[in-house]
Amino acid sequence: MRGSEYRVDALALYQFTEKELKGLLNTLTILIDTREQNYSHIIEFFNSRKIPYMNKKLDVGDYAVMIPKNEGMGILRDLHIPVVIERKAHIDELIGNFKADKRTAFQNELIRSKGMDFVLIIEQGSGYSDILANNYKSEMKPQSVIGTLKTFESRYDFNTIFIDRQIVPIWIYHHLYYRVRNVLKGD
Repeated sequence: MRGSEYRVDALALYQFTEKELKGLLNTLTILIDTREQNYSHIIEFFNSRKIPYMNKKLDVGDYAVMIPKNEGMGILRDLHIPVVIERKAHIDELIGNFKADKRTAFQNELIRSKGMDFVLIIEQGSGYSDILANNYKSEMKPQSVIGTLKTFESRYDFNTIFIDRQIVPIWIYHHLYYRVRNVLKGD
């Protein structure tokens, strides 16, 4: 069992009532990597919904989540749940990570994600179709793009989701919220 799985299993020792669970989830705080760029649409959504967030240097991904300490509930320190989202603004950014100058750094991040609930989102709902149609700037062939992406998914145990930009903020929130909810429930 990997280290992060022990943390999740340790949370299963808590038996929260529905009221306690709801109270904890109301304090859920989204962590945004300090190096994240072009995410004003996400912050605007979080602010409009009063979703707590904070900028913090993350070792993996662009978005993570924590439950702040709550001594009244017996939580003596911030709980960092190993759920991570890596966001790419479009397929050209993704393909850029497959090129020699960025590939090693991208793979190192995927290696660091081992044992985490890691997902890659591409803010381009038509992204998969666009790859197949060679509708991108890179000269990399579609079969090479798909082959690299699917090899990485298999090797590093993650999924890629192509999603329209306008729904990315709510998707990020729902993904983190329900993953944490299931961890706290022991599911």
